[in-house]
Amino acid sequence: MHVARLSLTDYRNYERAELALGPGATVFVGRNGQGKTNLVEAIGYLSTLGSHRVSGDQALIRAGADAAIIRALMAHGDREVLVELQLNRQGANRAQLNRSPVKTRELPRYAHSVLFAPEDLAIVRGEPSVRRRMLDELLVQRTPRLAGVMADYDRVLKQRNSLLKSARARGLAAARLPTLEIWDERLVELGSEIIDQRVALIGDLATPLAAAYRSIVDADHRPELRPLLSIDGGESDGEAGFAGISGFETPPASAPRPADASVPQPTDTAARFAEAVRRLRPKELERGITLVGPHRDDVVLLLNGLPAKGYASHGESWSFALALRLASAELLRRDSSTGDPVLVLDDVFAELDRLRRERLAAAIGSFEQVLVTAAVLEDVPEPLTARIVHIESGRIVESETTDV
Repeated sequence: MHVARLSLTDYRNYERAELALGPGATVFVGRNGQGKTNLVEAIGYLSTLGSHRVSGDQALIRAGADAAIIRALMAHGDREVLVELQLNRQGANRAQLNRSPVKTRELPRYAHSVLFAPEDLAIVRGEPSVRRRMLDELLVQRTPRLAGVMADYDRVLKQRNSLLKSARARGLAAARLPTLEIWDERLVELGSEIIDQRVALIGDLATPLAAAYRSIVDADHRPELRPLLSIDGGESDGEAGFAGISGFETPPASAPRPADASVPQPTDTAARFAEAVRRLRPKELERGITLVGPHRDDVVLLLNGLPAKGYASHGESWSFALALRLASAELLRRDSSTGDPVLVLDDVFAELDRLRRERLAAAIGSFEQVLVTAAVLEDVPEPLTARIVHIESGRIVESETTDV
């Protein structure tokens, strides 16, 4: 799959932008703040229904405009699909597929991309919400219907939290909240599916993650992912959800091992979830929030058997984050009927030493389309500079092709 044409209207600092693209590598070059990242951010939004830089949509709409429009012509072989998304300041966003209205959550079915960015360091060093978001975005691209499951879970979570907060304020006991059991059932039903899907994904990532890490580092540091599930007793604090609010911290190396990815089964997960809800009911009424569920889970990243968060060096953390993105791309390539995802590297090479730059360029060279942003062209390995697009103040000012 590749983006054949990208069109933006009132998106970020672009009043209008039209860009023809093709297979192979393209580098967007420009000083910081000119708008090169905005181009690739728009492509990523169609795949994940979110930005890698901001949590809401309002910042994506150009100042003074009521809406922003992203249009991308996606090509796979002889087939082309026009994907369109309108982000509105007021009211719900709207989407079209080949000029026919569709639900926005349908778009990831037709636009697959994997984006590497400096912000990805937070996957290793940041809060659990960052790791949950990474998994969930990949899940939605692999199985688009899960976007609906996650949205339904968020609605149930908000309703249940509202009821718990009301009960706390009024001093009510669980026995006087018969509607709470209804929300409990939906929480367990939807949450169990999300947990099982995440655990299965973590298992699927194991082999491509190890291969990707070796391709970048040329060393076997045994990168691993292990699910840490709140239904199995993970301590959590704070209210969280799929919008990205932080949950509990990764435990130290001395803490109990996270759940084995091979153990949970759908019915078993639901039973454990329901028992955890029952056990934590008094604490939930006391605090007015839901203390267990996929919104409070984490995944522990390990190198050589130790948590990468706290033990890995800066270079190792970068390599782990890059390997996770590359492993995600490999899964999409393997499972998708539309071929390779679009690979996007947003200002990544400036963060890497020469050896890692060369290894990363070699690792991604076989993908159908690679889009790179850079402030300095010299940071980008030569094999990726086949086409260069210059960006200045929200305008595409020059395009050139080089012989490599």
